[in-house]
Amino acid sequence: WLAPEIQNVFSRADDASLSAENLGKLTTRVKPGFIRVDADEVTYPAHVILRYEIERDLIEGNIEVADIPALWQQKMAQYLGLDTTDNFKDGCMQDIHWTDGSFGYFPSYTLGAMYAAQFMAAIKREMDVDALIEKHDLSPIFNWLETNIWSKASTLSTDELVRQATGESLNPRYFKEHLESRYL
Repeated sequence: WLAPEIQNVFSRADDASLSAENLGKLTTRVKPGFIRVDADEVTYPAHVILRYEIERDLIEGNIEVADIPALWQQKMAQYLGLDTTDNFKDGCMQDIHWTDGSFGYFPSYTLGAMYAAQFMAAIKREMDVDALIEKHDLSPIFNWLETNIWSKASTLSTDELVRQATGESLNPRYFKEHLESRYL
């Protein structure tokens, strides 16, 4: 239903580049890249793991700041098959986090994706999300979020909120299933 809407908005009716099939391919393309914020859902966690491992080693005293560029290159090659040799802009200097002292923050991005996948799985157990989207009626989804997530902000621990909303603690299975269903 979305492809015709997009074609209409951009006044490009019957444009093959805006077909449902092509839009689907564009939104599920997996391609390793240098920049974390431009990464697809599949490779994004590798960016987070790379940064976490470097932060951990730096904080534990296993590496020095001067070691970061070479270690970054090694991990980019290992995890994403990319070469950042002498490319600090697309390498270890691309994020502001370390320069402003925000260490330990990167894992929260992937945790957020994991929570979102688990929340969506819980929502789908209670309602037909695809049918609601097709009808342009997101109110039941927003109502679920209001009742189970938003109204409980800062009143429960994260683990308790997830357990109450989904019936279990954070489970990586839902993120894995989301990636498999969308990309395989």
